[in-house]
Amino acid sequence: MCRNITELRGLQPAATDAEIAAAARQYVRKVSGVTRPSAANVEAFEAAVAEVTETTTRLLRALPPRRQPPKTVPPLRRPEVVARLAGAK
Repeated sequence: MCRNITELRGLQPAATDAEIAAAARQYVRKVSGVTRPSAANVEAFEAAVAEVTETTTRLLRALPPRRQPPKTVPPLRRPEVVARLAGAK
């Protein structure tokens, strides 16, 4: 399980919907301790991901621009992750 939540504020270009949703999923996995929800808790898990995604989107839109970009590149922008995801399709 990932230890760090991805910083999305200040990305150029701005964070995409997919990046925001991935960060929300990462957060819900971390706080719930559930990596893969079972049939019994998938509904609650997915509802939490949707709520965190909406809240994160509102937050990023409401904050002023950053003076400096984040120090790390979000996973969905890393070439090795892009290549892995392209191969999975």
